[in-house]
Amino acid sequence: MKFTVAKKLNMTSHFLPSGTIVPVTVLRAGPVVVTQIKTTDKDKYQAVQVGFGAKKKVNKAMAGHLKNTGKFAVLKEFRTKDLNGIEVGKKIDISDFQIGEFVSVTGIMKGRGFAGPVKRHGFAGMPASHGHDKPRAVGSIGQRFPQHTRKGLRMAGRMGGVGVTVKNLQIVDIDPKRGLIALKGAVPGHRNGLVSVVSTGKVKDLEPKQDVKKDKKK
Repeated sequence: MKFTVAKKLNMTSHFLPSGTIVPVTVLRAGPVVVTQIKTTDKDKYQAVQVGFGAKKKVNKAMAGHLKNTGKFAVLKEFRTKDLNGIEVGKKIDISDFQIGEFVSVTGIMKGRGFAGPVKRHGFAGMPASHGHDKPRAVGSIGQRFPQHTRKGLRMAGRMGGVGVTVKNLQIVDIDPKRGLIALKGAVPGHRNGLVSVVSTGKVKDLEPKQDVKKDKKK
């Protein structure tokens, strides 16, 4: 399983060899260092904890946890079924990723502030005619039973600021020396925000191969 932690830099355009323009998001990924290996015998589940980014000061508890690996600004955990070749202190970079590979990216969505139900949940709204003067109102929020508003009912409220995962983003370009990955499409989060990148194991050519049909001689 391939995984890493990256920082979102910016969005730009990438030209494929055929001249096709692809919108991409550029990430500065890794390297990450394995700080802890969790197993089913001790922790009831199997995962790998990695550290990303340097930090000068940490509290005593964290210093004891990271005494053999160094100080890190961020610790991320990735669940995996295969722990072969993974040990504490190992550095993982993006050289294992390849162009055309699909990944899932998880980040914190941008905060939108207080939003109404139409923007927040995609409600259709009320009719614009027949006496309605508030077409973006939430509508009915309850009934006679159970005589109170049910928990979790979709209404207006704070939008964004939650974890979001975008699946099947394809790697368009990769630069292991500078630690840069260009992903096709948009990535959740703001600029300089941290995201987790996990490979799905699927690889596909960026441009479909075109079959050249030979002219049959009559």
